[in-house]
Amino acid sequence: MGIQIEADVSDVAGAVPRRLFGSFVEHMGRAVYTGIFEPGHSTSDDRGFRGDVLGLVRELGPSVVRYPGGNFVSAHRWEDGVGPVDRRPVRLDPAWHSVESHRFGLHEFAAWAEAADVEVMYAVNLGTRGIQEAADVLEYCNHPGGTELSERRRANGADRPFGFQLWCLGNEMDGPWQIGHKTADEYGRLAAETARVMRMIDPGVELVVAGSSNQEMPTFGHWERTVLEHTAALVDHISLHAYYQEHDGDVASYLASAAALDGYVRTAAGIIDDVLVKAGLDKKIGISVDEWNVWDQRHWNDVEQHELIAGGWREHPPIIEDDYTVTDAVVVGSLLASLVRNVDRVTMANQAQLVNVIAPIRTEPGGGAWRQTTFHPFSLVSMLAKGNSLRLAVTGDTVHTGLHGRVDVVDAAATFDENGHCALFLTNRATESATEVRIRVRGARLTPYGTWTIAGHDRHLKNCVNTEPVRPVPLPGVTAEHDPEGTTITATLPPLSWTALRLASAVVRDA
Repeated sequence: MGIQIEADVSDVAGAVPRRLFGSFVEHMGRAVYTGIFEPGHSTSDDRGFRGDVLGLVRELGPSVVRYPGGNFVSAHRWEDGVGPVDRRPVRLDPAWHSVESHRFGLHEFAAWAEAADVEVMYAVNLGTRGIQEAADVLEYCNHPGGTELSERRRANGADRPFGFQLWCLGNEMDGPWQIGHKTADEYGRLAAETARVMRMIDPGVELVVAGSSNQEMPTFGHWERTVLEHTAALVDHISLHAYYQEHDGDVASYLASAAALDGYVRTAAGIIDDVLVKAGLDKKIGISVDEWNVWDQRHWNDVEQHELIAGGWREHPPIIEDDYTVTDAVVVGSLLASLVRNVDRVTMANQAQLVNVIAPIRTEPGGGAWRQTTFHPFSLVSMLAKGNSLRLAVTGDTVHTGLHGRVDVVDAAATFDENGHCALFLTNRATESATEVRIRVRGARLTPYGTWTIAGHDRHLKNCVNTEPVRPVPLPGVTAEHDPEGTTITATLPPLSWTALRLASAVVRDA
């Protein structure tokens, strides 16, 4: 039977925000040191920014990068990362059992973000600190001059304000692992008071309040409702964090991770709507999935954490440097499709993280940099997903999963822009057989002019510093049939694969 997909270029879920393709740099492991920053590296500039990594970041195409954490931020003193480098304090980072030198800090990141052409999403510490410190760092960053803090920034080399617009009110405050962990009421009250003073200082900021660390948290739902009851009038977005992994060889459930993300987003959206109605607020609160990825958390919990502590306090020890496979890349592609499908509620998202730490880009200290398998779906969706996300009706074959029940054998998302360009993103969840897909798109006469597929006979195949065997390859045999109402695209998807199709069109009726 295969899969049939119905779409109409006039039936849209919403515009695709560029912030959907964000990333994350935390002071964790080698994300910063020997990741984006390595003075003395053969490719580094006079600021210590690795040129090979910057080149890969530009190729990857993130639009916004969250910084400096993550768990790190909940004990971080922002003042430690400004001023002359040789006077900055060396401190213990209890979050990641590491020594933090602060050789790279706020000014360095602002300069790196400008070089990488990304927007900054800055997180404030609501773990060990609070309202005053959040107000201070905002004034330091965004006030033009004439005050002690803004003049300190100017004296430290930034005459113009950084002008950061996006601000996270803490990180994962629902998690008992978080330094300064709080109840929903405690955090909601603190976040509300922090938001009030930040808006007094800079009314133009966008604020992200911390939602649940994952869908399995026992407080999920209650946490969102309680926090929003305190903050809904004051914030613009609420965060969700989501990580997925393969459990005990259950590849079917792993390949259906996007179904879990879809449900997570829709449940949170319902809670947002309910709180807004009860509060009588006529506004939109977006969902910021500002940490998401695939990650072998069992290995971290059972092995790596113990090794990290046993190794003693060190500067930037390697932490969760997962080596990603073809299977991981396919799942990442489907998670990106979920974000595209849910643009009516998801306003931004950040894949965690950018370099070395469960990242699409890896480096060797003093050596090379390379693309992990997960690099490719991100770079392609970031490049191709423009305009509006189309609503799709999918029928046909399904597969059974232990965690998510029955799901469509093909996961799909599509976009269509004002220039008549259409992009299709297709995941074949069948592990043993190819799947034929017929995509009926009404309202446009489409012609394929770019195809990319990630697949392979070995689903465990990985890339490494010396070789990158996992790369997108063209998908043969994609055809288009036209009629007065639109186009039918036919493609045969390899087993366990992720595919992107780019199509050009002449619109055949007003869309």
